[in-house]
Amino acid sequence: MSEVKKYDICIIGGGITGTALGYFLCKLGKTSVAIFEKSYLSSGSTGRCAGGIRQQWSTRPNVRLAMRSVKLFERFKEDVGMDIEYKQGGYLVLSYIEEEAEQFEKNVKMQREEGLNVEILTPKQVSERYPYINTEGLVMATFCQTDGHANPHKAVIGYAQAIRRMGGHIYTYTEVKNIDVANGKVIGIDTTAGYFACDIVVNASGPWSNEVSKLVGVDLMTESYRHQILVTEPLENFFPMMAISFSGNFYMRQTLHGQFIMGQGDKDEKPGLNFNVTYKFEKELASKMVKIFPFLKNVRIIRHWSGMYNMSPDAQPIIGASEKVKGYYYAVGYSGHGFMVAPAVGEALAELIVFGKTLHTDISYLDIKRFEGQVLEREKNVV
Repeated sequence: MSEVKKYDICIIGGGITGTALGYFLCKLGKTSVAIFEKSYLSSGSTGRCAGGIRQQWSTRPNVRLAMRSVKLFERFKEDVGMDIEYKQGGYLVLSYIEEEAEQFEKNVKMQREEGLNVEILTPKQVSERYPYINTEGLVMATFCQTDGHANPHKAVIGYAQAIRRMGGHIYTYTEVKNIDVANGKVIGIDTTAGYFACDIVVNASGPWSNEVSKLVGVDLMTESYRHQILVTEPLENFFPMMAISFSGNFYMRQTLHGQFIMGQGDKDEKPGLNFNVTYKFEKELASKMVKIFPFLKNVRIIRHWSGMYNMSPDAQPIIGASEKVKGYYYAVGYSGHGFMVAPAVGEALAELIVFGKTLHTDISYLDIKRFEGQVLEREKNVV
């Protein structure tokens, strides 16, 4: 009989959260770590997202988390060893509703108190700075230069390569079938590649987070919703920022190679793992975007895909250690902004696992206990 393989820590999910966590664990000397991904790395939400990195949030803790992530993204090439096409071209946040604009002013006051350099722009200022944007109906905008975007696939690859260099392990095309629990404690996982003993399991499985959590009898209260994105043919680079509107329900950026990536939410979308795409999405988004960005009128769509927003009840991540099952941790429910905060989450959760406390960023407010009968502050800045 062959000897059972054992790791101190097994991470379920090979996206940005799983690989960021694996990287920071290895940096802290915990190299007996293995990531289990049922497909290829970044095959889930990470590889399907637009790659935006934003610090302009409506809740103070989210601003802090995003600001720490930006510091880590700024050092990514130096620390991790991969050029991830990181560009701090800024985020231009456009408001078309008076009530939302009033909220933006409150947001900016709070963001500035946290040390974030954010501008408030009038429609005239937006038009003067970005003459290729139609400002009809615009009430106001905000802009933060240190926001930006990067290539999600390259970020995951960078973390994965660093994990392997430091002695960690990654299993792709390996699905976790069961999490083995004895006397209220994690003791191993059963996978399509066999059984692995471990002391800690971390659920970083994105869209499948609640299904995975049910393997240990813990309800994380997350639901996944389809979110569609398209990309155009390339144009000459002239659009440095990410443009986004919550009231207008869109976001768009230009890639390093000239293509425009854009998407929108769908209020009628039902929860479920539906990765199909629809013509309705293309028609609605194209009709809206050519009015706001007239230069898109004769630009061709070359690809269209869908990903998942793993939503929590308050549109903020659920991160921490289970009180019901010892050794079971989770980092899920990012509600559409996982890529942009994953470095800070990976760092903080690695510290929590190794030291029992965080050293750089407080994530205690993101524990699942916050849903126990108290009034929640919902994150408003989500498309």
